[in-house]
Amino acid sequence: MTPFPLQRGQRGEPIRDLQRRLSAAGHSPVRAEAGSFCSSTEEALQQFQEVRGLYVSGICDEQSWLALVEAGWKLGDRLLVLSAPQLRGDDIEKLQHALNHVGFDCGRPDGILGPATTRALTDFQRNSGLNADGVCGRKTVQTLDVLSRQSGSGPGVASIRELESVRHTTSLRKLRIVVGQFGGLSSTGRSVARALRQQGASVMSTDEYDAAAQAAAANRFEATIYIGFEASSEMCADVSYFAVPSFESVGGRSLGSHLVRELNGLLPTTPTLRGMRLPVLRETRMPAVLCSVGPVRDVVDATGALTIAVVDAARKWADAPLPVPSN
Repeated sequence: MTPFPLQRGQRGEPIRDLQRRLSAAGHSPVRAEAGSFCSSTEEALQQFQEVRGLYVSGICDEQSWLALVEAGWKLGDRLLVLSAPQLRGDDIEKLQHALNHVGFDCGRPDGILGPATTRALTDFQRNSGLNADGVCGRKTVQTLDVLSRQSGSGPGVASIRELESVRHTTSLRKLRIVVGQFGGLSSTGRSVARALRQQGASVMSTDEYDAAAQAAAANRFEATIYIGFEASSEMCADVSYFAVPSFESVGGRSLGSHLVRELNGLLPTTPTLRGMRLPVLRETRMPAVLCSVGPVRDVVDATGALTIAVVDAARKWADAPLPVPSN
């Protein structure tokens, strides 16, 4: 079992494996000594984290390691079938993108093989004259590749579905909102949730430590939006929404834009908006944002002003959930 975290100065077979996986993902550590976590290995890992939509630390934690494992899968490398635990990987993300592109709605391309992807895959097989068994093998990949090439360009079903879903949002009172927090911000989360309820929204709070558990709770609640907060030891401020090369959450980006504007001046630094592939953003099925708001003490001290800012951002998003097209 790989001992996490892996970081600069360490040596051994786990580092050698890390270097191999970085190279396979297109981020080869230049002139690195095999098995030594040197500056070159650190730089290669930082590049991978940046491209992957993860926090850039140069330290390989479990999240970065799992991302490297997923990046190693290419569509056609293995049979893809619904299982427990659910399969994850870049091959699944590519399958989802292709299915959405040719009109079979499997939801956002999150790289997780769940029931929605299996239903879309089975429908595609049935419509293509293939054995409709919900298993993606070589013949299905070949047929899907041919049809994808013939279908031209376009946003795909998942993007259209999210656009239509948020387009009908008209009022904060009609929103179902999940407010989550990670790492010592429970008082801030409760304050935001209470204020949103006072405005008429249906709100659920979650303090689950695990991002997947928070996402699952939001999905069960059938939330309209998810707003999460996390503290950090650094004086930084980011608002992140879900984005991968083949898809971005338009509703999440729009909500994030409102939050960035309203939070400006309240956080340690000017907040930035970033498309990311962080676990809670990846696994929620609704527009979601994660606000990284700096040290716990500073955030708690500013809870009152931060609460007002978040409520204002949610109200403005409800009034205009889609970004205004630029001329």
